[in-house]
Amino acid sequence: MGFREQIDTTRLPQHIAIIMDGNGRWAKEKGKLRVFGHHNGVLSVRDIVEGAGEIGIKYLTLYTFSSENWNRPKYEVTAIMELLISTINKEIKKLMENNVRLNTIGEIDMLPQKCSTELKNAINKTAGNTGLVLTLALSYSSRREILQAVQTIAKKAENGELNSADITEAVFSDHLHTANIPDPELLIRTSGEYRISNFLLWQIAYAELYFTDKLWPDFRREDLFEAILDYQKRERRFGMTSEQIN
Repeated sequence: MGFREQIDTTRLPQHIAIIMDGNGRWAKEKGKLRVFGHHNGVLSVRDIVEGAGEIGIKYLTLYTFSSENWNRPKYEVTAIMELLISTINKEIKKLMENNVRLNTIGEIDMLPQKCSTELKNAINKTAGNTGLVLTLALSYSSRREILQAVQTIAKKAENGELNSADITEAVFSDHLHTANIPDPELLIRTSGEYRISNFLLWQIAYAELYFTDKLWPDFRREDLFEAILDYQKRERRFGMTSEQIN
């Protein structure tokens, strides 16, 4: 029996976030340039999106390009941006067929103009879809996101739009890029690294963390199903005791 058949579809995490790591190392192991790994990583994205939609996951967020990634060699950044454009153009038909709604978080205006335009067009085209919400974290920094939220709230307080006593966790969350997305219950990181890497720091406060040694280009839907099955075996207590939960 495969992992898919063992999953209890009545107890799925509503939102799964994934740190897609290992493209460069995967390519290096094969004697190829890092860009080769990014191209093959796209195949994993396609399979994971289809697998998540297949079992009824509602939200999937992929750490696609961090703010820190701008510091990588120029040729690699350029190749990633070109790959992003071509992938969006190729996958838009598939997204429509699978009823997937595309979304982004991060400082999208930092992307090259053509990349930003294609991304916005794809978001508009899929806006009416009612299935899986696929969020790409692009030019994203969680610390910067939190800082921007603080600055916005502070400005509102200065202008008399908010009282300090009214600033609750819910109000703070509403000022993050993920305002309309529930917090992830499951965070997956590939490639054997045990770091969060500045990803959704506020939102994953109570997420279950799952780490796998598989490099991202080798990660497929059966690996996703294995992670979900592991998640379903855990007891989520949120500060309470097992007796209270049960």
